[in-house]
Amino acid sequence: MGFAVRLRRGLVPVLAGSLSVFLLTVSLHAQARRGRKYTPPPPTCRITVTVVKGENGKPVESAAVVFHPIRDNKDEGGMELKTNEDGQAILDVIPIGDTLRLQVIKSGYQTFGNDYPIKADTKEIVIHLQSPSRQYSIYEKHNPAAQQGGPPQQPAAKPAPENNDSKSPDAKNQTSDRSKDQTGSQQDAQSSSGSQPSH
Repeated sequence: MGFAVRLRRGLVPVLAGSLSVFLLTVSLHAQARRGRKYTPPPPTCRITVTVVKGENGKPVESAAVVFHPIRDNKDEGGMELKTNEDGQAILDVIPIGDTLRLQVIKSGYQTFGNDYPIKADTKEIVIHLQSPSRQYSIYEKHNPAAQQGGPPQQPAAKPAPENNDSKSPDAKNQTSDRSKDQTGSQQDAQSSSGSQPSH
């Protein structure tokens, strides 16, 4: 009988251990089905934006570079960085496959904006900031080439005021016709008054 008791006492811890392992396995499976599935973040692109002056190519320090990632035609929010002393702003969180809408703002320069597709793990962008140009006016003639980046068209020169001494031949003829009409009517008036008999 002593052997059977010892066997039962040795079997109880083994059964208890097996049961606890079984329950632990079942609970882990249940958590795996109910819990969140880990999704790794998408690969990103390291974007280096260099901002320089358009007239001499020198770096522009402290320009505001605003990054807007666009996914499925939806703006995902904006991130702003300032350029360093080399005119650079570096960002490495935009996912590959997105479109980057980039805006550069600096006092004393025209605001720059453009869209860039992100297709690789690195992208270098150089921005040449320009001095402000003239304001657009609907009252001036515009050169379509200038609107597409060509040289601006000079405003049309105003015609010189007409001088009375240098009239065109048509204007002289009209004036001489008028003066003939006036002198002719004066002569008609004199002749009609002079032909009346006096009493």
